[in-house]
Amino acid sequence: MEEKVVENEEDFLEGEDFNTILPEILDKKHIRSKAFSLSLPALLNMFLISFVGMVDMIMVGRLGPAAISAIGMVNQPVLLIISVFMALTVGTTALVARFIGAKDIDSAKDVARQSIVVSIFFGIVLLPLLYIFAPQIERAMGADPEVLVLGVAYMRMIALGTPFNVLAMALGAILRGSGDMKTPLIADIVANLSNILGNYILIFGKLGAPALGVAGAGIATSIARFVASAILFYVLYREKTVLKLSLKDSYRPNFSTLKRIFNIGIPSALEQFVLRAGQLTFVRIVAELGTIAFATHQIAMNIQSLSFMPGQAFSMAATTLVGQLLGADKPDIAEESARQTRLLGMIVSGISAFTIFFFGKYITMLYTNDSAIIEQSRICLRIIALIQPAQSTQFILAGALRGAGDTRFPLYSTIIGIWGMRVAMAYLFVMTFGWGLTGAWLAIALDQIVRAMVIYSRFKSGKWKYFRI
Repeated sequence: MEEKVVENEEDFLEGEDFNTILPEILDKKHIRSKAFSLSLPALLNMFLISFVGMVDMIMVGRLGPAAISAIGMVNQPVLLIISVFMALTVGTTALVARFIGAKDIDSAKDVARQSIVVSIFFGIVLLPLLYIFAPQIERAMGADPEVLVLGVAYMRMIALGTPFNVLAMALGAILRGSGDMKTPLIADIVANLSNILGNYILIFGKLGAPALGVAGAGIATSIARFVASAILFYVLYREKTVLKLSLKDSYRPNFSTLKRIFNIGIPSALEQFVLRAGQLTFVRIVAELGTIAFATHQIAMNIQSLSFMPGQAFSMAATTLVGQLLGADKPDIAEESARQTRLLGMIVSGISAFTIFFFGKYITMLYTNDSAIIEQSRICLRIIALIQPAQSTQFILAGALRGAGDTRFPLYSTIIGIWGMRVAMAYLFVMTFGWGLTGAWLAIALDQIVRAMVIYSRFKSGKWKYFRI
């Protein structure tokens, strides 16, 4: 769909631009068309992220199981810390979408400016903490001596890009809330291509650069995050967009706006914190199985990102659609839009499930030639392929609830699923029953099923349609 350029706010408010992404009538075919046009850029974006993550891991995999384990043990605590920042991004997207739907551009811009200021502050604070305490964090993860050295080097390089990472998250949240899914896609394409090139040069020492191994992968990632944030910043401040900002605007803290952002976002931040803390505890259980089993787990999780991709992409679309439609006072169309977005997401997830179930073994061979890792990974991937309907449902409908500002039930579902199923059942299956890595992945499957049940129950109640933010 060709995107129109908005010359000014008046054209946006009075013209047809406002309706380019919103379904105007309660017709399933019409809604699916609108939902797909909004979802496609997000889907391509998630595919790109997953693909680059796979290439990243394949490159690092050539350095051996210890290198794979080192990156895995860094990613979990870093994601746990950054999960707090989700309070800002989720609240930002929901509020911007609601204000855009209500045609209140000034309020949407105010939310954007406040989000940018908070993200810059958060990134500046986080950088030295991750850099200085990298050894302590890795020891707490239970890393072996060889993994510890590699993990510290990688975390410190990742820390350098943290301010750009959180800024890009905030800028992306602003643009998606306004209905612009294309710009984040373009930013990620350019950034991830630079990441792949940087990996090739810095991991293996090409084009005259030193071979830095795992640390080189961290440097390439930080450079990519800078590139993404620079592109998004340029578009918001230099291009003619609905929410075009200026450095001359006021960036003083607006505590009323911040309160609204965090009222929506704090449950999502807690959700992410609970999720990451549970995943970290889960990883500690898997780490007890040894370096080979943990390396297998990391490779399987990396491939599994293919199955996450459709759910996460369509979840973003559901958040924007529901937020803007509720802002436009169209709750029934908002509900049907969420249902049709879920249907589209499940179709695409089915394709991913088919690929992973039948070809997971051969994808694993791209990472390693270790026969034990290949066989274990094949079993894990077949388990997760079978629960794709549940995984897709919980991703997409949770996105719809967040778009409405109803962020508590995604939190409740995560508490029950992650801790009641994934962590508790993994301990039982792995530590008590001795089912090894297969038991751990059965626990992941139970987590996804239970979360889907909780989220679907809340969505079906319809109470979220009347949530005030």
